[in-house]
Amino acid sequence: MVMTQWHDGGIEEQGGVDVALGRLVDGLRAVDPQVRDDGAYLAAVRWIPGMRTQERCELGDRVAGLFADPAVQARAFAPLVLARIADAGDWRDPWWRAFADWYPAETDLRGHDPVLGWVHAVAHGADLLAALARRPGQDPVPLAESAVARLLAPTDHVLDAQEDDRVAYALARVLSRPDLTEEQSVRWLEPVARAFATGEPGPVPAWASNTMRTLRMLYVVADRGLRTRGTEEPLRHLTHRTAVLEALGETLAIVAPWSG
Repeated sequence: MVMTQWHDGGIEEQGGVDVALGRLVDGLRAVDPQVRDDGAYLAAVRWIPGMRTQERCELGDRVAGLFADPAVQARAFAPLVLARIADAGDWRDPWWRAFADWYPAETDLRGHDPVLGWVHAVAHGADLLAALARRPGQDPVPLAESAVARLLAPTDHVLDAQEDDRVAYALARVLSRPDLTEEQSVRWLEPVARAFATGEPGPVPAWASNTMRTLRMLYVVADRGLRTRGTEEPLRHLTHRTAVLEALGETLAIVAPWSG
């Protein structure tokens, strides 16, 4: 991984922006986690705040293309980089369409792999949803719908690396948007309730277990409040906290009828 240096928002390297961004995106495809995580991704984290808008958008276009990459590590790291671009203030609708098509359709849900290291497609997708929820002017409804589509997608994989907590955090960020109506704050749970109602006696399907645990964590966050990870910001509460708590309780009661 070439450690291109940023200066005054530009790249100082023989070959220029095109070469540097190409190497960064190639690094995100790397099998070696030291090249991908410690090289390409951390370089993106350092570079993105100082990039010009045109450079960030060029990077975003390239990274969004990774959602169709045959390598799972490339697909799974694309939302992390897009989240940093969104945090820096740039976002494009084609990136959202690429992400929204990929997120519920991803079938490799491993958290950690002995060779690849962290894959974490579900958690990284949730991180992008949380970043978008922080964007002024962002429509929050599609964000919640995307999280639900991921949770309800058929899978045999039970999330085992706290991905459910990351999805719950993303949903909490969405539900703390001041522009949400009360009806919008609870409507996203309707497909979850319908899916839970189809349950039959026997082993709990992986998707149902993943969804139940996500909603339980969301209930805790809705009750206690949330703050941005790694900061000391004051607790933030959901915009329609009481309505969300009631709707979560009713939805979870479908699969836990002994609850109050």
